[in-house]
Amino acid sequence: MTERFAAIDVGSNSIRCLIAERGEDGHLNVVDELKDQPRLARGLSASGVLAEESMARALESLGRMIQASERRGVARLALVATSAVRDAGNGAEFAERVKRELGIPLEVIDGETEARLAFLSVSEHFAIGRARAAVADIGGGSLELVLAVGGLVDQVVSLPFGAVRLTEQYLAGDVGDGVRRLRAAVRQKLRRAVPGRDWAGAKLFGSGGTFTNLARIAAARDHGTIPPGGIHGSAVALPELQRILEWLGAMNVEERRRVKGLNAQRADIIVAGLAVAAEVLELFDAPKVTVSAFGLREGLLIHLARPAAGQAPARATALRRFAERCRADRRHGEQTARLARVLFDRLGKRLGGTPDDWELLEAACLLHDVGQIVSYRSHHKHSYHLIAHAESLPFAPRERLVIALASRYHRKRPPTKKHPEYARLEPEDRARVRRIAALLRVACGLDRGHVSAVEDLRLKLLPDRLVIDAAPRLVTTDLKLELWGAQRKARLLGKMLGREVVVRAASLEGEAAKPRER
Repeated sequence: MTERFAAIDVGSNSIRCLIAERGEDGHLNVVDELKDQPRLARGLSASGVLAEESMARALESLGRMIQASERRGVARLALVATSAVRDAGNGAEFAERVKRELGIPLEVIDGETEARLAFLSVSEHFAIGRARAAVADIGGGSLELVLAVGGLVDQVVSLPFGAVRLTEQYLAGDVGDGVRRLRAAVRQKLRRAVPGRDWAGAKLFGSGGTFTNLARIAAARDHGTIPPGGIHGSAVALPELQRILEWLGAMNVEERRRVKGLNAQRADIIVAGLAVAAEVLELFDAPKVTVSAFGLREGLLIHLARPAAGQAPARATALRRFAERCRADRRHGEQTARLARVLFDRLGKRLGGTPDDWELLEAACLLHDVGQIVSYRSHHKHSYHLIAHAESLPFAPRERLVIALASRYHRKRPPTKKHPEYARLEPEDRARVRRIAALLRVACGLDRGHVSAVEDLRLKLLPDRLVIDAAPRLVTTDLKLELWGAQRKARLLGKMLGREVVVRAASLEGEAAKPRER
């Protein structure tokens, strides 16, 4: 028998179990599926805790699913919980009950992990290619958004916009007025959290019960029945989504239960879910959403079934491969790294650095512009996101975050505690980011024209200033652009050295006879 895997997702609205085995072609084939809807998030917004009735039903459902997995000969089982358990005051108590009563640990995953698993599932089933893509997963308790380009994750956003949660908050009374208020609140927070201008026109994929039910309703309205092949891969246009939302919003719950294509158990929460979906489409200026019938559970199965990774590629190779995927300017990255090496050898110890800092500085030099694949205007911010989420890079998460932040600060504002991602670092890591960013900024400025105009550097560290003499690659090369680029980025380095930094063109007379000073 081939190896079998099981993934159980304890969501805010439902609990689902998928059991699959790997086929000869390497793909996963589902052999069994179980589902129940204990509504763990019911009443959570008001009480802040999971209801005893919902927990009891959830434990009963989980017992059946675990038993089915055992009988199916599952070798590896993953049991995860999302928004409801994550947010509940007694979520940890519920997880402990699961372990004690059923003998299986329940992992409560954060919103980013939840979103990544949904993205993994979508990227497995759709050819995303090099285009910008956004994956939206609407659950019972939260909305997860993944923004990606070229298959690389740029940003992950988790917001408390789940269908159960919002139904309780906004739709207990007048549904029409509630939908308007709900959409206004969602719109405001979405536009704060997501740089819509940079992602306008991204191809949008939707996963989760809201989107699958939307596709089923749309198919039933258009054709009178659900296509024999199912709704996976079908698309729903924004005008049709708006019409369905308005249509269902005018019904009561009992009337919705009779709507063809709609799961009757979702009749009370579908309006809130569709309202969120409409705001997501409008945020991305997306004419339609492509629906995935696969979500977090399938992503979890894919993760479980992945073969053990082979030997990782050499660090330099991995860095350059990642930069190429992002279509970064390799020549500029290499030149920035070459000049940064000169600066680091002369100033690294004085700045409080260690030899290990060089590997992180080199990585930042090679990757600092990768964000241009998303947007030039804010590419330093996108570089941060792409690097921070790049688990394929051969660095520990803590090191990767330092590289990402140093890259984020290669232009515009220097490191500041006003940025939460920087403020959350340990003091020693904040100091490391500042050291690396200070050197990166100057090295990057010295190649402002992206033509490797600077051949060499000589540094003179005087009591009141640091003088950086830049020698041109050719005698006829004009370095005005490079000197200007480095000088305007030298303030952070000067502040850390307690000296003024002066960047100037080296005098070439007799230069060949002088040893380089470092």
